[in-house]
Amino acid sequence: MSQPGSSKTYTFDRPGTYRIRVLGFLDENFSERLGGLRISKCSLKDHEGAVTELFGQVRDQTELAGLLNNLYELHLTLRSVEYINGD
Repeated sequence: MSQPGSSKTYTFDRPGTYRIRVLGFLDENFSERLGGLRISKCSLKDHEGAVTELFGQVRDQTELAGLLNNLYELHLTLRSVEYINGD
């Protein structure tokens, strides 16, 4: 929750480009199941181990919720969801 007077807002309810990071490696073959998002492997910190980054266009909040649900069903731990920019 934001502090009173804080200018930070969350814009997960609109179309745009998103970056989603999960712990663990996800094969690129899952891209179609995950809305065609680009899947790349990265490692942010040594103690975190493997991190997969999903990047691409999301049409709306419903699609975002579906993507997050698919990641949950794959037993992947969500690390971050970031709104990059709008269409």
